[in-house]
Amino acid sequence: MGQPVAVTEKPGAHPGVVRFETNRTFSGMGHERFASTEEAWAPTASAEIARRLFATGRVGGVHIYANMVTVDLHNGYSSDGLGDIIRELYRYWHPGMKPPTFEDLVPDEAAGGDAAAGAGAGAASDDPALAAAAARVPLPLLERARAARAKYAAAN
Repeated sequence: MGQPVAVTEKPGAHPGVVRFETNRTFSGMGHERFASTEEAWAPTASAEIARRLFATGRVGGVHIYANMVTVDLHNGYSSDGLGDIIRELYRYWHPGMKPPTFEDLVPDEAAGGDAAAGAGAGAASDDPALAAAAARVPLPLLERARAARAKYAAAN
């Protein structure tokens, strides 16, 4: 699942430079240049692409402008496989992966129930249904639902 990015590889104007044109905009209308992994620290799509490309050990620099990714290769290296790195950026589900079970996603009831009871014992004890749900639903959501029900009851 996820959406693969359509990537077209084109040679650059100079040897050792490769340009990838995509169907996604990564940097908006701004230029982003990365000369090393340390410069690619931001939580953006451009920085993530740069980090992944630098991790191959074949890349000396990355420049991203909108949907264009320009890569400076180290001497002697080819661009084989770099397009796949960009293509798989937004793909989070691969064939053969096992989906997580409900038990993997939900925290233990003992830890969650104690925290909810301790955090909102007064609020949860006012309404028995709210007290029962407090073990499964975050308390701020329960409080918001209770306030909405009270507002509706007052209006009608």
